Amino acid sequence: MPFRASFACLWCGTAHTTRGPDDLEGWAQLCPDCVGKAGDNGFLRFRLHQAIAERGAATRGGVAAPPADAAPPAVVVSDPSSDLDREMVAYYEARAGEYDDWYLRRGRYAHGPIHDAAWDAELDAAGRWLDELPLRGEIVELAAGTGWWSPLLASKGETSLYDASDAPLARARDRLVAHGLRAHLHVRDAWAEPDRSVDALFTGFWLSHVRADRLPAFLALVHRWLKPGGTFAFIDSLDDPSSGTVDRTAVVDGISTRRLADGRAFRVVKVYRDPDQLTRALQAAGFEDVHVATTGRFFVHGSGRAG
Repeated sequence: MPFRASFACLWCGTAHTTRGPDDLEGWAQLCPDCVGKAGDNGFLRFRLHQAIAERGAATRGGVAAPPADAAPPAVVVSDPSSDLDREMVAYYEARAGEYDDWYLRRGRYAHGPIHDAAWDAELDAAGRWLDELPLRGEIVELAAGTGWWSPLLASKGETSLYDASDAPLARARDRLVAHGLRAHLHVRDAWAEPDRSVDALFTGFWLSHVRADRLPAFLALVHRWLKPGGTFAFIDSLDDPSSGTVDRTAVVDGISTRRLADGRAFRVVKVYRDPDQLTRALQAAGFEDVHVATTGRFFVHGSGRAG
């Protein structure tokens, strides 16, 4: 079914206009309310998964001219010729089915009861920290992946989830539906220029995928996303041997080689930063009331207010 920027919902007939040509509602031709009911309705669930496949096929086949009534595509400022950028997107697309094993310490991510108990405690601490933040209004989550943190955000305000890959977003949508929550999900590069100003922006395990020389540019982009006084919050990784797989390899010059369960290997950017480094970077980017801390071994989290 072709993408339509404006349509009458196939299930309830409600008129709806999408935000842009990557909006999944436009591919499914279902309004957001009906998309939110997909977990309980066979037709809606089928139509949603079909739309994800159609959008993914259109993306892989090259970018066609958008329909006449479609909004202009977001401008991407990341280097499209970068083999490493493309490899990192391909890695997370391929890893979508096993990504949650990392959070849950399953399979190759299990490091024994002592280390895994510490991980679970710190993951809970990071979640409590995020839940306690006074986020509200319109919230954007960049590089949302499979949506581990998305239910917390969607419970606080109108949330948009962006990721460069379809496969993780499909799992994020399933997670939201399981929690009885809704959000706007779109395929969108984390480096795409903002198309509006929002009240809060969150990234989970993304800042460590930004090269050192590009961190000021990314934080400046985050600042452009936010209304004056808006909140930027993040959770990210600390460098601990028990964080990744049991066959984890060392990071060399900011590049990590990651292997999937089937043996395929990909290169990704990985730059670990401590609280002092992140605090200085946020302050240099114009953020105020900056607070950065760790959970102990595994995670660093922080927030700042756009000045």
